[in-house]
Amino acid sequence: MTVLKITAIAVLVYVAIVATFESLLGFMQPAGGSTLVITTFDKDGTPHDRVVSRLESDGHVYVAANHWPRAWYRRALQNPEVQATIDGQKRDYRAVAVSGAEHDRVESEHKHGLGFRILTGFPPRYFVRLDPR
Repeated sequence: MTVLKITAIAVLVYVAIVATFESLLGFMQPAGGSTLVITTFDKDGTPHDRVVSRLESDGHVYVAANHWPRAWYRRALQNPEVQATIDGQKRDYRAVAVSGAEHDRVESEHKHGLGFRILTGFPPRYFVRLDPR
């Protein structure tokens, strides 16, 4: 029974660490040269801004859903007409879900380390390509 209690406590502590890290990152997301602000729109047309990492590959701009909180990603899939502020300039884009060989290429070019994956609770990673409109 002691091993079960220790395991349960370790799992709860780990979940708390992941929840804390994800919450703090969402609240204190740094903006800088390697980030952009994506503006997604809900079904009522209300805009929602989110700072995300800017990834570049093969001449295209990508953003990745790297965390468990990913409302911006779901909104971008539901309404792919988005805006992105890159280097201080806001422009219109179409968000295109990435899969297959393109996903694998972007993933291999922009890997996350084990430490980051542990802190974020090993979420699945999805990419969106931002095509200018």
